[in-house]
Amino acid sequence: MTSIIELRGITKEYGNVIALEDANLRIERDEAFVLVGPNGSGKTTLLRIVAGIEMPTRGEIYYQGANIDTKDISLTKYVTMVFQKTVMFSGTVYDNVAYGLKLKGHKKSAILATVKEALKTVKLEGFEKRPAKRLSGGEQQRVAMARALVLGTEILLLDEPTANIDPKNAAIIENVLQEISKEKKTLLIATQNMAQARKLANRVAVLNRGRIDKIGRFQEVFSSPSTFLADFARLENVFEGASRTTEEGTSIIDVGSGVSIVATFGKSGNVTIDVRPEDIILSSQPLVSSARNTFKGKITEISDLGSTVRLKVKAGKDFTVQVTRKSFDEMRLNLDSSVFLAFKASSVQTT
Repeated sequence: MTSIIELRGITKEYGNVIALEDANLRIERDEAFVLVGPNGSGKTTLLRIVAGIEMPTRGEIYYQGANIDTKDISLTKYVTMVFQKTVMFSGTVYDNVAYGLKLKGHKKSAILATVKEALKTVKLEGFEKRPAKRLSGGEQQRVAMARALVLGTEILLLDEPTANIDPKNAAIIENVLQEISKEKKTLLIATQNMAQARKLANRVAVLNRGRIDKIGRFQEVFSSPSTFLADFARLENVFEGASRTTEEGTSIIDVGSGVSIVATFGKSGNVTIDVRPEDIILSSQPLVSSARNTFKGKITEISDLGSTVRLKVKAGKDFTVQVTRKSFDEMRLNLDSSVFLAFKASSVQTT
């Protein structure tokens, strides 16, 4: 089967700095392919080369089996990129999303329908007349996604699509990407979020200092990680324990220290599980929730990330939780504050 994009021996040098070295990669049509790796590993450089924004120093790029140099093919016709740092134009949300279609000379009625559908996809119905620059960072990222979607290109590139935005918007974006993937669009996503990679990827490529370390399905790549990979991909809220199934088909995992966690999967025996910090609800008051997992604990660490705050909570076991700066301030939290945690059984993942 002919891949939609293939990179052969792609190297990118900036003076004496090698940002990408001898990268070989095949991306199949309609798959969600995720690039993972730390800052400076070459993820963004690779995306920019596929987008046609950067030219490689050496190597060849193929689109549907044709060398883009010898066939004089411009990848910009087939690829749209959503950048990590979203830039909104002056004007309304509608103006931003419609911009590319207006440049292409589409009729006003067609633009209106296409923009409306794209905003519905990213869960921003009714936002057409709002000033784009006044939206939150997460909402602006969703506008940027809608702006890319209306162009209808075959391949959508996303560079850290949920970095430094609040959990609610991050969850919406991940769900949108899952839906887009089901609709047979090719996705190439760069992220440092391992849980996100597992949720979205058909396959992953791990980049390390400009070189591709490993390629495969998430479970294949992370079942026997290299030393580098094991260090980089250390998931948060990872627990090991004995699992038993219930009559409902769920699992109860005893992870020690008097803590048992309920999961929707049905597995018996020793398992390793993890829960994304973004999936844990935190409150300063007892929670009234349908979530199957609820715990009381105390804050032992606080990390200020700007728009979000990461907390370590001791609740029998150590849990890492992410909240918005606004929520953190409203709850008046501090070290040793008593808090309540809750997360759904469906949020518990296992490999």
